[in-house]
Amino acid sequence: MATTTEKLKSFFAESRRVLMVTKKPGMKEFKMAAKITGIGMLLVGTIGLILRLIGYIITGA
Repeated sequence: MATTTEKLKSFFAESRRVLMVTKKPGMKEFKMAAKITGIGMLLVGTIGLILRLIGYIITGA
Protein backbone atom coordinates (compact mmCIF):
# COMPACT_ATOMS: atom_id res chain seq x y z
CA MET A 1 0.00 0.00 0.00
CA ALA A 2 1.39 3.41 -1.00
CA THR A 3 2.13 5.89 1.74
CA THR A 4 0.95 9.49 1.68
CA THR A 5 4.45 10.69 0.82
CA GLU A 6 4.66 8.34 -2.17
CA LYS A 7 1.24 9.47 -3.36
CA LEU A 8 2.27 13.12 -3.13
CA LYS A 9 5.51 12.49 -5.00
CA SER A 10 3.61 10.65 -7.72
CA PHE A 11 1.02 13.45 -7.97
CA PHE A 12 3.67 16.16 -8.30
CA ALA A 13 5.64 14.14 -10.85
CA GLU A 14 2.54 13.70 -13.02
CA SER A 15 1.54 17.34 -12.58
CA ARG A 16 5.02 18.46 -13.66
CA ARG A 17 4.84 16.22 -16.72
CA VAL A 18 1.49 17.73 -17.74
CA LEU A 19 2.79 21.28 -17.28
CA MET A 20 5.83 20.51 -19.45
CA VAL A 21 3.55 19.41 -22.33
CA THR A 22 1.16 22.39 -22.20
CA LYS A 23 1.80 25.61 -24.09
CA LYS A 24 0.46 29.13 -24.06
CA PRO A 25 -2.29 29.58 -26.66
CA GLY A 26 -1.77 32.02 -29.50
CA MET A 27 -4.15 34.93 -30.10
CA LYS A 28 -6.07 33.03 -32.81
CA GLU A 29 -6.56 30.02 -30.53
CA PHE A 30 -7.55 32.27 -27.61
CA LYS A 31 -10.16 34.10 -29.69
CA MET A 32 -11.61 30.80 -30.88
CA ALA A 33 -11.88 29.52 -27.29
CA ALA A 34 -13.49 32.80 -26.20
CA LYS A 35 -16.07 32.61 -29.01
CA ILE A 36 -16.94 29.00 -28.22
CA THR A 37 -17.28 29.81 -24.52
CA GLY A 38 -19.49 32.81 -25.28
CA ILE A 39 -21.72 30.79 -27.58
CA GLY A 40 -22.02 28.10 -24.91
CA MET A 41 -23.01 30.67 -22.28
CA LEU A 42 -25.62 32.18 -24.58
CA LEU A 43 -27.00 28.74 -25.38
CA VAL A 44 -27.29 27.74 -21.72
CA GLY A 45 -28.84 31.11 -20.84
CA THR A 46 -31.38 30.83 -23.65
CA ILE A 47 -32.37 27.34 -22.58
CA GLY A 48 -32.77 28.56 -18.99
CA LEU A 49 -34.91 31.49 -20.13
CA ILE A 50 -37.15 29.25 -22.22
CA LEU A 51 -37.61 26.82 -19.33
CA ARG A 52 -38.41 29.71 -16.96
CA LEU A 53 -41.01 31.09 -19.40
CA ILE A 54 -42.59 27.65 -19.78
CA GLY A 55 -42.75 27.39 -16.00
CA TYR A 56 -44.47 30.76 -15.73
CA ILE A 57 -46.98 29.79 -18.41
CA ILE A 58 -47.77 26.45 -16.75
CA THR A 59 -48.11 27.83 -13.20
CA GLY A 60 -49.72 31.08 -14.27
CA ALA A 61 -47.51 33.11 -11.92
